[in-house]
Amino acid sequence: MKPAIYIHGTTQSEQERLAALNRANNPFFLEFLDIGPARSVLEVGCGMGILTADVARSAPGARVVGLEFSAEQLARAPRPESGGPGNLSFVEGDAHALPFADQSFDVVYCRFLLEHVTDPVRVLREMRRVLSPGGRAFVQENNILMCDFDPDCAMFERVWRCFAELQRALGGDALIGKRLYRLMRQAGFEEVRLSIQPEIHRSGQPAFEPWVRNLIGNIRSGEARLVESGLASAAQIAGAIGELEAFLGRDDATALFYWNRAIGSA
Repeated sequence: MKPAIYIHGTTQSEQERLAALNRANNPFFLEFLDIGPARSVLEVGCGMGILTADVARSAPGARVVGLEFSAEQLARAPRPESGGPGNLSFVEGDAHALPFADQSFDVVYCRFLLEHVTDPVRVLREMRRVLSPGGRAFVQENNILMCDFDPDCAMFERVWRCFAELQRALGGDALIGKRLYRLMRQAGFEEVRLSIQPEIHRSGQPAFEPWVRNLIGNIRSGEARLVESGLASAAQIAGAIGELEAFLGRDDATALFYWNRAIGSA
């Protein structure tokens, strides 16, 4: 089964934007990801393998595997022969049908994946299938409408809702973060626990501008499709981006967001 149409671009600049977001979030995700004595770890939807490599470095005694559907993304992943961790390997495959035997891993996780797949419950069931008895799954996802600003940015918010609608039309779900408890229960996980990772940024902090520019990059990545679909006009998109550029110039601005997270036991 193929994933939903990927809403983000595959240009070099877009890959660099996503890699920067990845690296900024990795330390927080590593705190959330409790590997403990696990001897085998799987990341489902590893992209370019940036997080996978960090996990492998943090758990040198474990076998760490990254699975990715896109051969283009996987070609950029760090390998032991090119300086990557020696306990790290990668496999090309579909998250809807993991190419691993039952009970193959002690820990399985995914991040920013379920929003892009056509059947998230099936993916979660596959993650549960390859978990060893007592193993745990860790998930982090978006609900992009949890984005808020002071002062308000009404033009951006309108286009941002159109962006969520575009992702739905492409087969994904930009709001899937709020559904994690229900989806994990449907997939058969026990003892599902929820948490959030906040993003709190204000004018003058080092992370403020990169965070807002990442939002601008998100809109630009979907700009052509937004216009083609009739969801937003070029003028509306330009207005939203201009509004965020002006927001960056303020000395009293606040940008708030949170990521949704869940842990489930096999």
